[in-house]
Amino acid sequence: MGNIYDYYAATDDTQALALFEDDCIADPFGTLGLKGADPYLILGTVEAHLTGVSEEQVEADPRFCKLLNDPKHDGPWLVSLTDTLRDALAAATPKRMLEAATAWTHTEDGGGEEPGLMADFLERLGELARDAGPRRHMYCGMSL
Repeated sequence: MGNIYDYYAATDDTQALALFEDDCIADPFGTLGLKGADPYLILGTVEAHLTGVSEEQVEADPRFCKLLNDPKHDGPWLVSLTDTLRDALAAATPKRMLEAATAWTHTEDGGGEEPGLMADFLERLGELARDAGPRRHMYCGMSL
């Protein structure tokens, strides 16, 4: 059994935490749940590829996978995603999504994975990003 990652949008961190409360995301905007799509291992590479900045610059963003709930908590955990990623995903074409997915499959974490499956995930995440627009942020809830 793998980890579960639920991606969703909220107006701010307070609302995101409220939606995440009690291990139940009651997201009014639509939740994208995917087993195995770890934001720490995937989205830095994807954002770097889509925006043309280094992964180090992506990871320096204060919203990059920032833990929002108590770090002493044994899970589930809630992290924020960057607005730069949201905007890049919202603007990306299917071709750019496939390019970013392919770039990720050439990393240590993505080695051996199928680019088309990752591109499908990114396209669905892009739909969420477009729906979120500039007025909402994106988040990932993680549970074992």
